[in-house]
Amino acid sequence: MPKNSKVTQREHSSEHVTESVADLLAHQEPVDYKRSVLNVAGESWDKQKEGDEELDAENRPAWNSKLQYILAQIGYSVGLGNVWRFPYLCQKNGGGAYLVPYLVLLIIIGLPLFFLELAVGQRIRRGSIGVWNYICPRLGGIGYASCLVCFFVGLYYNVIIGWSIFYFFKSFQYPLPWSECPIVKNGSVAVVETECERSSATTYFWYRETLDISNSISESGGLNWRMTLCLLVAWSLVGLAMIKGIQSSGKVMYFSSLFPYLVLVCFLVRGLLLRGAVDGIMHMFTPKLDKMLDPQVWREAATQVFFALGLGFGGVIAFSSYNKQDNNCHFDATLVSFINFFTSVLATLVVFAVLGFKANIMNEKCVVENAEKILGYLNTNVLSHDLIPPHVNFSHLTAKDYNEMYRVIMTVKEGHFKELGLDACLLEDELNKSVQGTGLAFIAFTEAMTHFPASPFWSVMFFLMLINLGLGSMIGTMSGITTPIIDTFKVRKEVFTVGCCIFAFVVGLIFVQRSGNYFVTMFDDYSATLPLTVVVILENIAVAWIYGTKKFMQELTEMLGFRPYQFYYYTWKYVSPICMAVLMTASIIQLGVSPPGYSAWIREEAAEKFLFYPTWAMAILISLIILASLPLPLVFILRQFHLVSDGSNALSVTYKKGRMMKDISNLEDNDETRFILSKVPSETPSPMPTHRSYLGPGSNSPMEMSTAPNGRYGSGYLLASTPESEL
Repeated sequence: MPKNSKVTQREHSSEHVTESVADLLAHQEPVDYKRSVLNVAGESWDKQKEGDEELDAENRPAWNSKLQYILAQIGYSVGLGNVWRFPYLCQKNGGGAYLVPYLVLLIIIGLPLFFLELAVGQRIRRGSIGVWNYICPRLGGIGYASCLVCFFVGLYYNVIIGWSIFYFFKSFQYPLPWSECPIVKNGSVAVVETECERSSATTYFWYRETLDISNSISESGGLNWRMTLCLLVAWSLVGLAMIKGIQSSGKVMYFSSLFPYLVLVCFLVRGLLLRGAVDGIMHMFTPKLDKMLDPQVWREAATQVFFALGLGFGGVIAFSSYNKQDNNCHFDATLVSFINFFTSVLATLVVFAVLGFKANIMNEKCVVENAEKILGYLNTNVLSHDLIPPHVNFSHLTAKDYNEMYRVIMTVKEGHFKELGLDACLLEDELNKSVQGTGLAFIAFTEAMTHFPASPFWSVMFFLMLINLGLGSMIGTMSGITTPIIDTFKVRKEVFTVGCCIFAFVVGLIFVQRSGNYFVTMFDDYSATLPLTVVVILENIAVAWIYGTKKFMQELTEMLGFRPYQFYYYTWKYVSPICMAVLMTASIIQLGVSPPGYSAWIREEAAEKFLFYPTWAMAILISLIILASLPLPLVFILRQFHLVSDGSNALSVTYKKGRMMKDISNLEDNDETRFILSKVPSETPSPMPTHRSYLGPGSNSPMEMSTAPNGRYGSGYLLASTPESEL
């Protein structure tokens, strides 16, 4: 019996001690209902299973330190999207004006839902399947849907890591292999590769040397053996990082979480020293306020907040489930959310500094090429020398001088100006060219780095950063699969992790065909967006409306030692569900208004062309959405009609060290109170209580999860609480 119990106090003190029945029950020797008269379900006693459950509760892995846990959450939430998705959206949606809706939605959607996932994982100490089975068994499909979405995302996300690995190893040479177009021999004549000449050296290297891409998704073209090897290396790295659980993945996070910040700071300092970097940053922070009135901007900001924090994947819940129950998860949620925002802004500064430099380089190239055209027109008397301002020096022609000359020629030759084929060469036009996703990392950034001094060094650092960002996110994504499966089905961790990685690699071969990039686009656009939105809405409803916001707030107060702000009460109850429902509706409308398609690289044209998905690809696309969402209605139907047991028909009372293993879920509310607290001894219920359907965690049961008197924490365990702690 604990030394600080009231019974022990009575032995050492002459003072009168009042002790409730709940206190006495909390210190009783273990009582197994399956071997007692309370076993009304007729269940057989499985000693081995009982021992496994007890060991699982007592021996659950834990983070070695708070820093390791914070770095793991940062590594998971800060990913490739912060480096290429956020800057693209910022450029597309009004520069600095985009930061306003993003920050607003981060506060009213991102932070509350991130805090909610951290809290339920830490409180129940299970993966996503166990958490939602406990909170609302009929919505237990949430956990399975999260696992499926994690699997789909992990399949293509690791392909991007494979691409980064390929570029990383290609960076160890000077000059960089994508700095110049290859020369091919046409008989005795050496000419520049046509496809490269019509696009650019970096674009050619990406589409032809790296992906060897086909002209459409219908042309498989067979496996790209170099990308297959890189994918194998990527899955091997993930498997090694995950094989020992958080003991190995936590240590990996020290490097994978911190190294990208070192690289980003180095790139920012280097970028600010580049000519034209200020132009790019000024372009970023010049707000286009009219964009803030566009609903599309708010929809894209909400989607980015949603994915930036990794909501609904289960990784957040998995990581927090290894915490002690007195950990301040509110502080963690606030810290990680704003570090994520800070990282996005930092990466955007780096990107715009580099794009400003690239825009100046491209603008100067444009000026030189068009100046040569004008000189040719002057020499052939197509243009008169009188049109050229006297101060213009063609050997040192500036962008300002060219623009002045361009305006004069356009005014004088208004009727025949188009025939001259002259470009305006405006810096603003170059800065406004939106580069999205992989194009930003593997085309725009690589092109800019070819102009850096010591370009191989910066290229190695950049792609090593991408590998680390991807690895940190993949560890969290894989934890969203392994933790709930291992918790629920008690499979061996090492065997399941290795098997999962091998299976994912085999399935992932679809992404390393010559048409694989188109499948990456499909999975990225459609496999997660809609299912995850539904998952998070149901998570919010399960806690706020089924379990009960007041009850959840009270439990958080007991767990954290202070009451969370009322702000969370209203956001969980009203604001977040409404905002998420609007986002889901907007996504469905967008899917209906804009037929699904992809950008195909046409080799003969050396250009991208938008194509619609063929019928069979549409079938795959729809199947992905249905398959990821299928566990939600399936589990609900099975448990609603009692086709599978959710534990609601058994009187399951088992005490261990003062903790109740399972809820008494088939007693009436008043009977529960009398049974546990013995408020009216004469009315103690009989061992054969009246059957009722599952009450759900929202019922006013006096048994709440709480810390044990000796300061140890259960995993999804319930305590018989005193009347003062009743909700």
